[in-house]
Amino acid sequence: MTTQVTKFPIPNFFNGSRVGEVWRVPYQDRAQQAQNWAKRHGIMPAGKDKTRVCLMAIDVQNTFCIPDFELFVGGSSGMGAVEDNVRLCEFIYQNLSVITEIAPTMDTHTSMQIFHPMFWINDGGKHPAPMTMISLADVQQGLWKVNPGVAYSLARGNYMGLQSFVLHYVQRLSDEGKYPLTIWPYHAMLGGIGHALVSAVEEACFFHAIARHSQTNFEIKGGNPLTENYSVLRPEVLDDASGRPIAQKNSRFIQKLLEFDAVIIAGQAKSHCVAWTIDDLLTEIQAQDPKLAKKVYLLEDCTSPVVVPGVVDFTDQANAAFQRFADAGMHVVKSTKAIESWAGI
Repeated sequence: MTTQVTKFPIPNFFNGSRVGEVWRVPYQDRAQQAQNWAKRHGIMPAGKDKTRVCLMAIDVQNTFCIPDFELFVGGSSGMGAVEDNVRLCEFIYQNLSVITEIAPTMDTHTSMQIFHPMFWINDGGKHPAPMTMISLADVQQGLWKVNPGVAYSLARGNYMGLQSFVLHYVQRLSDEGKYPLTIWPYHAMLGGIGHALVSAVEEACFFHAIARHSQTNFEIKGGNPLTENYSVLRPEVLDDASGRPIAQKNSRFIQKLLEFDAVIIAGQAKSHCVAWTIDDLLTEIQAQDPKLAKKVYLLEDCTSPVVVPGVVDFTDQANAAFQRFADAGMHVVKSTKAIESWAGI
């Protein structure tokens, strides 16, 4: 369905120079402004949309998007996530009447998780440094072992069971061709400032919710201590060595996404949580109907890969993933164009 292209102005309160900062959203003021904005511009409630569009904003949280926070995604420019979020906020405001629902995903962690330093220890009593890659061989040879101290909280004291599980875990990652287990800095900590949405993005989501009478659909992921969870749709490993489930895919959210006429995807990081989520969505689409890939739109200028100068650079992997998604029928688009100008919407 193609309609007349309309791009709304950006509200005066939006300040792109503050997107890289943390501040309190003045909710009551923004709520009144959103109501006035909808009335002034004739913006109708989302329930009246004939073409239903979901914007999935993946992990647009302080921990990934604010300089000097734990896992700032600098991308190739060094300021990637900040620049991406300026464009993302502008995209939300300019397409306010077309976006039916916004679904931010929230990476959510605690201290004792399989990808955090505290979980592992070597014979010298040291924990792995952030960005350490733990391979199957490392675990088989005992280079890294489960920290006995975490067994109390995570396995009711069953240290040997936990050690057996991690061997199964890294074996599964290796067998399925996934990234080796990466030890990340403590990040997206539940209850902490890093866990929160970027203030400017939170403000845009709140403004949209009030203006369009559309509840923001927050999707929490990453709380299981025994598996990585890059994708909001599915943890990396679903079972233990005996085949008993430790986690499950997010079937409810998958089905909800596929019921929209269009799904737009942005967020961080292009090489990890964004790529993994899209890959899982594509797997579900190909199992149901490959033609559904045409309803997915990837905002390539609102996402950046993980780049740590001199340490790791996932740019090539991220670009290869997006090319694969495009080859499968998904659309790689720019946020600067109004949604209605995209083919199929």
